[in-house]
Amino acid sequence: MMPQAVLSRADIPHSVPQSVPQDAPRLPPLIDPFGRAITYLRVSVTDRCDFRCMYCMAENMTFLPKREVLSLEELERLCAAFIARGVRRIRLTGGEPLTRRNIMQLIRALGEHLHRGDSACGLDELTLTTNGSQLLRYARDLRACGVRRINVSLDTLDAERFHAITRWGRLEQVLDGIAAAREAGLKIKINTVALKGINEAEIPALIAWAHAGDMDISLIETMPLGEVGEDRIEHYLPLSELRRTLERRWTLEDIPYRTAGPARYVRVGETGGRLGFITPLSHNFCAACNRVRVTCTGKLFLCLGQEDNADLRAPLRADASGRLLDGAILEAITRKPKGHDFVIDRAGAPPALARHMSMTGG
Repeated sequence: MMPQAVLSRADIPHSVPQSVPQDAPRLPPLIDPFGRAITYLRVSVTDRCDFRCMYCMAENMTFLPKREVLSLEELERLCAAFIARGVRRIRLTGGEPLTRRNIMQLIRALGEHLHRGDSACGLDELTLTTNGSQLLRYARDLRACGVRRINVSLDTLDAERFHAITRWGRLEQVLDGIAAAREAGLKIKINTVALKGINEAEIPALIAWAHAGDMDISLIETMPLGEVGEDRIEHYLPLSELRRTLERRWTLEDIPYRTAGPARYVRVGETGGRLGFITPLSHNFCAACNRVRVTCTGKLFLCLGQEDNADLRAPLRADASGRLLDGAILEAITRKPKGHDFVIDRAGAPPALARHMSMTGG
């Protein structure tokens, strides 16, 4: 096992700027054209990843030149602008966020926005989605910076199947990382993409394993984003169909539990654990969407399933006061669509959107 890193002041300097002072008044919130308050920001800090999951990216990916990627300080300023407009939850994504060099600087800076009180700009929660490969190294540091829960993507407990799905990953490394995160006191939710003919027979075992470890688990339908060298329709498994299969084994009770994300939860009577269903295709969740996404290059995507976006990098770099950035965010929110246009019912058809999942982090 790799030794866990322990951050020092040198690793995470206190000189990282705080864009919003603790006594700053909250600006009017972001409300889209359909009356939905935007309170949840997902930020992709890198398009790079140490895995090449078959539903996420091609094996031979061409990644962005580093000069196009926002610096950690720019990412913090961008997040602070959204916090000032009422965003209460931020999730860091990738690619794999923990492969970004010096990523703990950003996490430390964003952690300073947690729990500043109702009268000030602040965050209720800072989380991240990870493939788990770097958790053994960073789990304790994440906890120290204010992260209390994380999502870990895991589609199988079979080592050979894991390598086939991720192409480059090692299951043992991820399981060690999950163990380290639990030991550090992080609450873990497992995210599993349901893949017909690949892992569907194993899903009950994955659910039982997660619940035995006091971890929630969410099942996700594969989404038609980017050319990945695979025909997604061949592996698309509607979760409505999977739920019926699970109900022949277990008692599933709908519960009102919600997180900031799109999952709808049930409690499994026989395990006592929570099971989420994320269904962008068979039953979309657009009506209650409270999310926007920012890429590592500063593009604001108003919907995961639409191409419309706003460039936030130019105003971010052109005006240190933040006024141009705030104006660009306000203008973009007026264009947030009612829902997405995902379709996955045409064999051999190109993906609904050309960009890969790693560009916007799911």
